[in-house]
Amino acid sequence: MPSMSTDAIEARLKAALSPSHLAIEDDGARHAGHAGAASGGHFNVTIVTEAFAGKTRVARHRLVYDALADAMQNGIHALAIAAYTPEEFNNLPR
Repeated sequence: MPSMSTDAIEARLKAALSPSHLAIEDDGARHAGHAGAASGGHFNVTIVTEAFAGKTRVARHRLVYDALADAMQNGIHALAIAAYTPEEFNNLPR
């Protein structure tokens, strides 16, 4: 099964969550040959949005998964999520 593109993931997350920052890394090359790799891609997402304010980590991840719902069944095998509010993101050590 073909992997979903980073552009397609970006479009869905922007439409659903209006992030102020969004970085998507296709990590598929590191997982080539792994049993689940054939069922879709491996991605790392860092997303920053006001939509996460007051939400738990689990609730934030649910919002991301909801935006990518059908892709989680067809095109995405694994998704690592770093989800922040703008304030949290600005306070990260650099």
